[in-house]
Amino acid sequence: MLDLLPDLCDVYAESLTVLPPWFRSYGGRAIFFGPVVTVRCPEDNSLVRDLVAKPGYGQVLVVDGAGSLRRALLGDQLAHKAVANGWAGIVVFGAVRDVGELAQLPLGIQALGACPVKTDKRGLGELGISVEIQGIRIHPGDWLYADLNGIAIAREELNLRCLPCMQAANPPSNTDPTL
Repeated sequence: MLDLLPDLCDVYAESLTVLPPWFRSYGGRAIFFGPVVTVRCPEDNSLVRDLVAKPGYGQVLVVDGAGSLRRALLGDQLAHKAVANGWAGIVVFGAVRDVGELAQLPLGIQALGACPVKTDKRGLGELGISVEIQGIRIHPGDWLYADLNGIAIAREELNLRCLPCMQAANPPSNTDPTL
């Protein structure tokens, strides 16, 4: 299965909000989904580091970096921790780095762009708050669905079994390493 969002949008158009198509896929998992955990931390990834060091339980971390591309909020070290701790994916409204390594990891990663510069570590930011990304409000506990077609947000988990792309197969779990 390569495309989830087209079928998801066809079946659940009224339940989804699609983010504008400014994000690019950097991770080794093209398709990822799960309940959202949020953090706002412009140019300081201290809280991202803390979160990915904890069990992710198949959740998706949404990092609001205010769209800044001056410093990378995620790199290979934190991405490896996220994989080891069971995160389904990470969406960064900002930059990532170590993109060659990120592409090899079984983790969904989408971001605005890449920047080789690391962040400062000042412990700044906010956890578990509603964030606004490209005019779309995302709340902790929302469900995020992503593939190479884009990113969509739903207020609750959607039934993937009814999608045409799933009729011949069992729906993937949000921790399925083959996606």
